[in-house]
Amino acid sequence: MRNRCPWGTTDPLYIDYHDREWGVPLHDDRRLFEFLILEGAQAGLSWITILKKRPHYRQAFAGFDPDKVARYGPGEIEALLQNEGLIRNRLKINAAVENARAYLDVQQAFGSFDAFIWGFVDGRPVRNAWKTMRQVPDQTKTSQKMSKELKARGFKFVGPVICYAFMQAVGMVNDHLVDCFRYREIGSS
Repeated sequence: MRNRCPWGTTDPLYIDYHDREWGVPLHDDRRLFEFLILEGAQAGLSWITILKKRPHYRQAFAGFDPDKVARYGPGEIEALLQNEGLIRNRLKINAAVENARAYLDVQQAFGSFDAFIWGFVDGRPVRNAWKTMRQVPDQTKTSQKMSKELKARGFKFVGPVICYAFMQAVGMVNDHLVDCFRYREIGSS
């Protein structure tokens, strides 16, 4: 039996996400955009809710193609608000479209979103060494700095807690507990 982080043991979807995705360094711009949108949608909700709705988000947001999402107008936004597979919160839906536009601006300015976002950790994952979930912060100085910079560039739903969750998801930080089997696997890759 493999030892996992406690949150990654309660649901098959969580287990799969924990074992395959969470904390793995991600450098694909479209997947980074996906996590940015999903983390914003998650604000105030559980991550399992978002994981269950993820296929609907992929369909509704054109496979997380920021070029297409950036062109969504009032008609597409109203359709998204009627889509029962999504979190139907007008602020979050509008933010996703605005974030796509800001995302494209960042890509143009930095060559890729990957180059911009990974710059907050000097291009290398931060490898923490937490023994209990209580030790894992909900935000850091780095996520605060990221939040401030993203907001200045027009992004919405990117507070420091959301930014830290994003950093964890895309492997900018390895917050698997030290006794979790993924801690070493990710740390050695």
